[in-house]
Amino acid sequence: MLAPKRVKFRKTFKGRTRGTAIRGNTVAFGEYGLMSLEPGWISNRQLEAARVAMTREMKRGGKVWIRIFPDKPITKKPAETRMGKGKGNPEGWVAVVKPGRMLFEVEGVEVALAQKSLALAAAKLPLKTRFVKRTGD
Repeated sequence: MLAPKRVKFRKTFKGRTRGTAIRGNTVAFGEYGLMSLEPGWISNRQLEAARVAMTREMKRGGKVWIRIFPDKPITKKPAETRMGKGKGNPEGWVAVVKPGRMLFEVEGVEVALAQKSLALAAAKLPLKTRFVKRTGD
């Protein structure tokens, strides 16, 4: 699963996910992409599940790019613990996603297969997404 090799700080603030994606909002590498339509967090487990579903459907044909990386540590306090006594320990990693952000890109497969495989990947993610094609450039 994806996780940073090392980070400067073990724990981070929750942050806010206002606005739309300024960077990473176009199909840059492949022919087709999966674009986020709402803000949220995608965990490294969800990302891996989506990738596996997509590559299985494509029968390991074509090329896949993952355009997001889970670099934000998420902390959690143990169950049945009273409030206070500081912040919990890091439990996992998430990628912060804004609307318009490209999540995955695919190349080397026909449109119908790309659409089907990206739809399977989207089913594993907690956000609404849209299938997009590369515009002429």
